Amino acid sequence: MRKLVVLFFCLNLFGLGQNAVAAENKNVDVVLIGGGIMSATLGTYLRELEPNWTIDMYERLDSVAEESSNGWNNAGTGHSAFCEMNYTPEKKDGSIDISKAVVVNESFEISRQFWSYQVKNNILRDPKSFINNVPHMSFVWGDDNINFLRKRYAALQHSTLFRGMEYSEDAAQIKQWAPLAMNGRDATQKVAATRMPLGTDVNFGVITHQLVDSLSKDKNFKLNLSHEVRDIKRNPDNTWAVTVADLKNGEQETTVNAKFVFIGAGGAALHLLQKSGIPEADGYGGFPVGGQFLVTSNPAVANQHLAKVYGLASVGSPPMSVPHLDTRMLDGKRVLLFGPFATFSSKFLKNGSLFDLVLSMNSSNVMPMTHVGLDNFDLVKYLLGQLMMSDDDRFAALKEYYPDAKQEDWKLWTAGQRVQIIKKDADKGGVLQFGTEVVSSQDGSIAALLGASPGASTAAPIMLHLMEKVFKDKVATPEWQGKLKEIIPSYGSKLNGDVEMTNKIRRYTSDVLQLNYIDVKPETH
Repeated sequence: MRKLVVLFFCLNLFGLGQNAVAAENKNVDVVLIGGGIMSATLGTYLRELEPNWTIDMYERLDSVAEESSNGWNNAGTGHSAFCEMNYTPEKKDGSIDISKAVVVNESFEISRQFWSYQVKNNILRDPKSFINNVPHMSFVWGDDNINFLRKRYAALQHSTLFRGMEYSEDAAQIKQWAPLAMNGRDATQKVAATRMPLGTDVNFGVITHQLVDSLSKDKNFKLNLSHEVRDIKRNPDNTWAVTVADLKNGEQETTVNAKFVFIGAGGAALHLLQKSGIPEADGYGGFPVGGQFLVTSNPAVANQHLAKVYGLASVGSPPMSVPHLDTRMLDGKRVLLFGPFATFSSKFLKNGSLFDLVLSMNSSNVMPMTHVGLDNFDLVKYLLGQLMMSDDDRFAALKEYYPDAKQEDWKLWTAGQRVQIIKKDADKGGVLQFGTEVVSSQDGSIAALLGASPGASTAAPIMLHLMEKVFKDKVATPEWQGKLKEIIPSYGSKLNGDVEMTNKIRRYTSDVLQLNYIDVKPETH
């Protein structure tokens, strides 16, 4: 026995006993991969619903919210379909389909309720630090586009969620709403705009930091920064062995066993989902698209504009290309962004690897990805055109929305990477899908979030949907039902079509979040 004690002491003295210690796997209830808005939101839900569950969060960078959730990497529009015209397509018969706009707006109302609950419980601090009213505007010129916007406005008035929106074709009125968009414009050019005072600018990086800061005070939660998840394998007991490398400690690897794993790692989620080996991941691929914006922090310019002015994408261009002149509140000051201008990189993250795209290809997704490449010539053409743009070309695009712009006020900023979903399709072989999708195993023990916009704006309803999918039995219990209705007062109901409920919920969230409120009136015929 004495010899064994001496041997163990010597092994540790020379650092040789570390592997033996590391071999004892840690066991937790939940592993959250990625330190962005999605993981932070899910962790916050689960702490409320199951306070005794142990949760580990792993983030490969040395801080949370440094990729797509970061304020400078995210457009920051509280996506509520007030200004995004791509959510209201024109049908072949000339009518406007508002169904997606209604879904997006309902989703954002859930996010507002989630954040309000966190403010009331001192988890989120000072609403002005992360959400501020910035009117949302749609702005067009030319007869065809004006006719579309007029029809869009009329169609949206049938929904309780969009009443309070204003419409104008009067240049003087539009100039009051957005002076920069009208000063210097040709007086003979026909223009039209809608304006919604309820629009918001949201800093999802601040929300993420505050949620994780609160979680970190809980004894059952552990934040692991500079830790990269390298592998995910199923254990014989159907838990998951998550292999993690400590990037600040010689990349020493440890294994954590988890009953549930959420992969909320942005563009990196696809790789990790593939490593899990679940059949539900078969056929999924990713198409990475980056974005750049022109930015000015000149107060003489930024302080003249308080609006998110969204235009129409060019014919044949993807939804991600919608141009917008945006008021943002970043680092405590007002700045303006204009863009986006698409970039292409084979990286799946801003801090990713150039081999990300190639390494994501396998026998199950190579054909869907090939079909998407062949079927999306307009997208390829759009990207090539964007990549060939010069500084003068980008500035010319800005002047369409801000005619008096001066080039010396603006600099080019590279924002975050987005990975659009490619998936199998029975008819086309493969389709490129915009938006987000939850992919989970049949037993609900692992789930990943793939895709992009409107992502962060709808993190609260997306994570709610995820829990309904993977914790179905728990969600059905009176305990979870009660708590979810406490966090989301409208849970289980639809606001659209219910004037009383819409007013009640919006009055509540506007009061807590210190935002504008408009009383919704019943539809008049």
